[in-house]
Amino acid sequence: MIYLDYAATSGKKPMTVYSAVNDALINASGNPGRSGHKISLAAGDIVAETRFLCSRLFHAENPESIIFCFNATDALNLAIQGSVTKGDHIITSSLEHNSVARPLEHLKDAGVEVTKIKASLETGVNPDDVAAAIKENTKLAVFTHISNVTGTINDIAAIGKICRQQRILFLVDASQSAGALKIDVQEMNIDMLAFPGHKCLYGPQGTGGLYIKPGIELKTLKQGGTGSRSEMLHQPDDRPDKYESGTLNVPGIAGLGAGIKFIMDEGIDKIHARDKELTDMLINGLIKLPGVNIYSPLNHDRGPVVSITIDGFESQDVSIYLDQVFNIATRSGLHCAPDAHKTIGTLDTGGTVRISPGYFTDDEEIEACIESIGIISRGEL
Repeated sequence: MIYLDYAATSGKKPMTVYSAVNDALINASGNPGRSGHKISLAAGDIVAETRFLCSRLFHAENPESIIFCFNATDALNLAIQGSVTKGDHIITSSLEHNSVARPLEHLKDAGVEVTKIKASLETGVNPDDVAAAIKENTKLAVFTHISNVTGTINDIAAIGKICRQQRILFLVDASQSAGALKIDVQEMNIDMLAFPGHKCLYGPQGTGGLYIKPGIELKTLKQGGTGSRSEMLHQPDDRPDKYESGTLNVPGIAGLGAGIKFIMDEGIDKIHARDKELTDMLINGLIKLPGVNIYSPLNHDRGPVVSITIDGFESQDVSIYLDQVFNIATRSGLHCAPDAHKTIGTLDTGGTVRISPGYFTDDEEIEACIESIGIISRGEL
């Protein structure tokens, strides 16, 4: 199968990721931090090494700033719900995934005020609009780095500078950018960074994390066993234990660590250049096809995410044709981001077909995708 759904999860991963998961299951199946025997210590070493690798990748102040979560949604909920209270104000955008939009809607019902800035498909959020939306009670700004629908890239560094000057917490959803773009949380003034392990970091599903800048304290969403300070009935305040109750996904974290090692060895610049090459090839081919509408930036840098519709076809049917007739995996619908589809005008028409190549995609696979969509758009099935 030609796999072009990397925005959902990486379909192909480095072989070292599979080996790391398997090795952890066989040789490190104990609970990290819970026992003193060799297997438990081996599990603890895996967790510690991957935490260190995450901190290096994102240029965090220390490894303890990295909290392991089940996915980016888990991380975003901890960051959002753990940082605000009734009466606070949050700024966000019209390009967000439901992992941001739904927690915010929940908080609105609890008395938190939310402002959604209208974003541009080409350039994303205008930093000037962020500055203009700030109020006396603004506590948090949360924005995606790369839209999971359009591939639009927000100017995170410019937004971060504004938030730092105004002493507002800045949370970035790096679901599509962690592992694909350079992220320096200190240089970009990011206070919290939510990232999934299973997308551009090449880890298994069920992995992810949250960077929390030193000095920021969040309310915990869960309490329980941490393997530390067990004499206390209250949750310990030490990081990362404060936010990591329960047994961690050690095999998944091992795979995540192997994925990050691969990225560091290859180099972010090389990966981004390849992503751009594939996405440019895809758009340059699609733009020539009759009846194909492209909903991704055409004149600005973009992530490896391209959304399209085809005149006269339901997006779901196009995706089914690509899968069943041409053996090409894409995704159709609203992609868990109704606000983004409202922004680009596809909310009430069934959404889009999303094509998202990855670092392991071949040129020939892009060409086959373009040819297949051409056959559909010309009605030659």
